[in-house]
Amino acid sequence: MASPVFSISRVNVRFLNNVLFNGLSLTVNKGENWALVGESGSGKSALLQTIAGNFNVTAGKVTYNFFEEYLEKHPGNPEHLTHHQLVALVEARHHFKNLSNTGDFYYQQRYNSSDSDDALTVEEYLHTIKPAPRPNIYWHFDKIISTLKLGELSGKQLIKLSNGETKRLRIAASLVKNPALLLLDSPLTGLDIKTRKEFNHIINEMTASGITLVMATSPYEIPDAITHVAVLKNGVITHSINKAEFNPHMVDQQGADYIDKEELKALLNINTEPTNYRHIISMSKVRVKYGDKVILNHVDWQVNPGERWALLGHNGAGKSTLLSLVNGDNPQAYANDIVLFDKKRGTGESIWDIKKKIGFVSPELHQYFPTDNSCLQVIESGYYDTLGLFRQGRKTNAAIALRWMKALEIEKYAYTLLKNIPASAQRLCLLARALIKNPPLLIFDEPCQGMDTHQQQHFKNLIDTICSLKEVTLIYVTHYQHEIPDSVDKVLKLDKGCVVV
Repeated sequence: MASPVFSISRVNVRFLNNVLFNGLSLTVNKGENWALVGESGSGKSALLQTIAGNFNVTAGKVTYNFFEEYLEKHPGNPEHLTHHQLVALVEARHHFKNLSNTGDFYYQQRYNSSDSDDALTVEEYLHTIKPAPRPNIYWHFDKIISTLKLGELSGKQLIKLSNGETKRLRIAASLVKNPALLLLDSPLTGLDIKTRKEFNHIINEMTASGITLVMATSPYEIPDAITHVAVLKNGVITHSINKAEFNPHMVDQQGADYIDKEELKALLNINTEPTNYRHIISMSKVRVKYGDKVILNHVDWQVNPGERWALLGHNGAGKSTLLSLVNGDNPQAYANDIVLFDKKRGTGESIWDIKKKIGFVSPELHQYFPTDNSCLQVIESGYYDTLGLFRQGRKTNAAIALRWMKALEIEKYAYTLLKNIPASAQRLCLLARALIKNPPLLIFDEPCQGMDTHQQQHFKNLIDTICSLKEVTLIYVTHYQHEIPDSVDKVLKLDKGCVVV
């Protein structure tokens, strides 16, 4: 008979006024590793939080058999030990604190040298994590650093890590705990192709070391070590099967894609000012370095009005730094030959003059964006280029924001706080925020992270439709070739800070 690692028996879980689960059951046995799949908002992240013991179970029971077994084997352990010490959860968003511990990181902190010093290095951060009190420590510090390839990053401050580097660090941090149960929420998001392939081998080694794994992931990216798949829809497990029996089509997607071109055309004509730029971006021999580390090395790049570019490269190649020079966030722009919208940086234009011409979204913006505004307020804040709405909203602007929400199929969240909606819907809100002011330049840095297949395809079609209706300039960053809109026909590729294409 199979021996359970943990079991969930007919649990009811509520969050705020929402019923997340009603009578849900799941048992994970020894030797099993599970993938949780489902469309956006199906309950994958909520189930991980429930397993971790972070959500209040109002009925039913969660039994941590692995913890009971641990106590039997180690009767002399401290009384205050709970199952939490034997569980590691890697959420979609991190919660890094400043070194002074006075608050979370903020969006532009990584580019401000004095403020970025208020952050732990990778090595310092890993040493703050206490491992579980287990006699056989397989995942020791040197092994973790080697396996996750963090050696070159050990002295780098957390705030300066790329999106993909941060993901690797957080997985490393979970291994420092040497957990019995590891819960991963979309761990492949933001990783380049090479790292995604390597991650498959890391997962194999994790599970071979005795760790039980449960992960939320795309139905098209299930690691080899996974043995079982649970398909969720609206908080219900519709399929609970061996991986060999799973087909990605078991994940129901929403109906046929539809874009109202006339409505979109009307939205694109609101508050649009005529522009006549020679160049949107012109860079010559751009070089950025922090200490001895060169991030960008003699980058030449010219972007003309109406061009659509893909910006490609591995994690840490310099893409986000390059975009920070364009978006007005990086003060090293003043030390370089950079012309934006026909004006050389440092000739009197303000950051806000630049930002009002750009619609921007990125994993970092999503990570650090305040979440206490309603989604409608978040989108309206795009008019003012602020991280949230800090003034009285305007009815006309709110009405336009709602129309953009309908175009992106998220209008049902209009009056819900950003923090209380699925991560994929949060990203779509930030995309609407970028679109609402109809800027001449759109910069989308990994915009489809966390979206289900239908959301990705709808957004891709929306961008292609916008590009067919308006001479907007586009820069698009992704690690997935299939996400690139058909309208993109130019490529800039970075490798270790240098242009290779």
